[in-house]
This record gives sequence, structure tokens and C-alpha cells, in this order.
Amino acid sequence: MQAFVDFMNGIIWSPALIYLCLGAGLFYSIMTRFVQVRMFREMWRLLLSNKSSEKGISSFQALAVSLSGRVGTGNIAGVAAAIGFGGPGAVFWMWVVAFLGAATAYAESTLAQIYKEEHEGQYRGGPAFYFEKAMGQKWFAWIFAIATIAACGLFLPGVQSNSIGNAVEAVVGSGSVIETSLFGALSFAKVATGTVVVLVLGFIIFGGVKRIANFTQIVVPFMALAYIIIASVIVLLNVDMLPGIFGMILEDAFTPMAGFGAAIGWGVKRGVYSNEAGQGTGPHAAAAAEVDHPAQQGLVQAFSVYIDTLFVCTATALMILITGAYNVHGGEGFLIQNIGANIAANGPMFTQMAIENVLPGVGAPFVAFALFFFSFTTILAYYYIAETNVAYIQRSLPIPGLTMLLKVAIMASTFYGAIKTADLAWGLGDVGVGLMAWLNIVGILIIFFASKPAIKALKDYEAQRKAGVARYSFNPEKLGIKNADFWAKKAKATETQKEKEIA
Repeated sequence: MQAFVDFMNGIIWSPALIYLCLGAGLFYSIMTRFVQVRMFREMWRLLLSNKSSEKGISSFQALAVSLSGRVGTGNIAGVAAAIGFGGPGAVFWMWVVAFLGAATAYAESTLAQIYKEEHEGQYRGGPAFYFEKAMGQKWFAWIFAIATIAACGLFLPGVQSNSIGNAVEAVVGSGSVIETSLFGALSFAKVATGTVVVLVLGFIIFGGVKRIANFTQIVVPFMALAYIIIASVIVLLNVDMLPGIFGMILEDAFTPMAGFGAAIGWGVKRGVYSNEAGQGTGPHAAAAAEVDHPAQQGLVQAFSVYIDTLFVCTATALMILITGAYNVHGGEGFLIQNIGANIAANGPMFTQMAIENVLPGVGAPFVAFALFFFSFTTILAYYYIAETNVAYIQRSLPIPGLTMLLKVAIMASTFYGAIKTADLAWGLGDVGVGLMAWLNIVGILIIFFASKPAIKALKDYEAQRKAGVARYSFNPEKLGIKNADFWAKKAKATETQKEKEIA
């Protein structure tokens, strides 16, 4: 199984995908005139909007749901893996992916808002919806929907729960060994952890998107802030080392010890896995938001990429590099070995050891605590994304019990990931991320050349902003955007209301 997964990743994560991720980000940055820089203050203003409705969640809640997907084990174990296999220079390429990816995140999330639908009393949308409506290619939309259900419902949850299980085991020990005929020898700590996570997961996902949004809007900001505070303490206690650390990151980015390709490859791979820009996951939460103009949620989602990579991932990287709690793998041995050879890079141990070096007795339990909430909320986001694509498929092919089957599958995947090895879990996760990234990035580039809806929406929003309108509005038909049925209906209702008021 491991050999097959590695083979698949070798194909999916070829240099072509790495160049596609960076190229798409650069392309949309140029086409939006670097919206991620120009509109930074507007992103912050929109972030604080708390408008919601019976059908939609607020911009902040949508940010929290999407951040719960972005801020996960990739920020802790993923950064460690990037450094462990790509060297310190991989951190630089994570920054590059975040900066360029913010423009990609704007485009995909704005598209999700433009082509969203009202489904069973709530807003639904995402790549499958905009592929069908903007590209006119329903078959492509179906491929993405099926790939996303497989990735978010089966492959990716195991990565998150695996890190939770490893972190808890590092704190309490493995405990007694449980012998099973199906899974072999298992540690009691991992079995117990997997059971608790699955039970809590079941309680929340059976409560719908509102319960997911209400949970994540409290937990995600609190845990992200707590994590950044701990990292800031470690950095401040070693502030004299910062110039050398940044110098090492920049030097290794272009003349890296693990090879130029390794630094870029691992930086981009873990960068995309962490901030998810271009992957097509963020648009699902973006579509659920209640906003006056599609571009508003696109800007909020662009800011979420900054939070994920430039804040949380950088915090992890600085802690690891300042304390020297890492190894760099190269070929059959190590290019750098600062810690034990038995400590896996594909796990939370680098980060736990980094905090433990500076704050004894705090590292292992704090990272386990942070990983539980980061990873758990990411699993919730994965469920919502998979459920949205199930809903898309059921529009054309109603299959009784499909949503219930998804809930059972994601709970099983979560438990399996908690008790199995890290390499297999991460390998499956990379397959899922890569498939979605290929389909989504190719799709949004085709949509751009076909009709440029995200760019038209941005220009319209900027024009209204310059005019100082009291309330933003969006009329897709006036902009030449077709099949945006929700917004066209809303614009018509608004015009009818104005005519009545005038009369």
C-alpha cells in the first residue's frame, strides 16, 4: 500500500504541479494587480463583518470554517516535514506560495460566491458548482466532486487524526499494547484518542453547518492566538538569533543543502497542504457566507492564507529552527542531524521538542492540546466540504443515505488515521490534495480565459468602493456574467423593491 501511494504521489506531485501552483498564483496576482497587497486594509475591515442570516453564515464564521481547514496539522507537523525533507529553505517557498496563493484564494472564493446556490435552506457552492456554471462542463464538475469526496471524506481526515494520536502518545506514552487481527499491535493511547475524537466528531457533524461554524469561530481564533503567543515567547527569548535564522532560510532557499528542487518541492507541497490556496477547499466555506458582494468574501479568504502561513506556519518554523530541534534527510542518511534519528519528520515531535527546549514541561502537552483543536476543526471542515459535494451530486442523482454513508466513512477514516503510521496517512493526504489542486487550478484558469468573472467582480467592487456607496450590490447580468442565478434573482428583487418605493 505504501509503495502504491508513493508511486501515485510521484506522478501527481511532479514538477508540473509545483510550477502550476506557483504559476497560477503569479498569474492571478498580475491579473488582479496584486489584490493581496492593494486591498489589505479592506480585507481587515471585511473580516470584522458579522452579518449572517438563516441561510448563510457571517464572513467571520466563513473565515473560521475555512481557517479550520487551513490551520491544522500542516501548520505543525507539515512545517516540520518541509524542513526535515527540504531543509530550512523550504520555509521561504512556503512564504512564496502564501503570497501568490492569496490571489488564487481570492479568485476561487469569489467564483464560489458568484455561482452559489440555495439548497435546503442554506447556501451551497464550490468548485463543482462553478465548473458546471462558468465552464459549462458538468463532467469536469463531477470529477472534481468525486475526487473531493474521496480526498476530504477518506484520505485527508486520517492525516489530522494521526498527528493527534502521535502527539497524545508523546505526552502520556503508548500504554498497554492491544493486539488485533485486523490492524496488528496498537498502542492503547492511540486507540483511546481515536475513540474520543470520533465520538466528538459525530456529535458535531450530525448538527449541520451552523453547529460547525459556531464551534470553529470560537476554537480556531483562540487556539491560533495561543499558539502564536507561545511561539512569540520563544522567539523573544532568542531574539538575537533571528537575523541568522532568516539568513539561513533565504540562503538555503536558493542554494539548499537538500538540493534546490527539494526545497521548492517540499515548500510548495506543504505550503499548498497548509494554506490550501488553489486546492479548492476554501471556496466551499466562502460560498456559505452572507455578503452584499461576491468580491467581499474573496478578499476575506485571501486574508486567511496570510493568517495560516505567514503567522502560524512561520511561528512553527522559527521555533524549530531557533532551537535546532530538527534533522534534514538526504538520500540514505542525514544532511543535518541535531536530534535522534528515530524521530519522524512527518509528525509533531520537532515542534514539541522545540517548545520543550525553551519551556520544559510545556512543549509536549501544549502541542498535543493545540494539535487536537487545530486538527479536529480541520476534520470538521473536511466533512463540510465533502458534504457539499455530496449535495452537488444529489442534485442530479439522488441516492438515499449517501450523506449518512459519508458521515460513517469520515468517522472510520479518522479512527484509522489515529492508530496507523504517519507515512501512509501523509501519503494518502498528499494524493488527495494533489488531485484537487490539479483539477481546481486548471479549472479556474480555463474560467478566466472564458469569461473572467472573478476579475469583473473585483472591478465592480472597486468601482462601488470608489463611489462610496452606502451598501454594495452585485448584478451579474450587467457585468456580462452568465448563470449566476442566485445573484441575478437577488438583483432583480432589489430593483423591484426600489421601483415600489419610488411609486
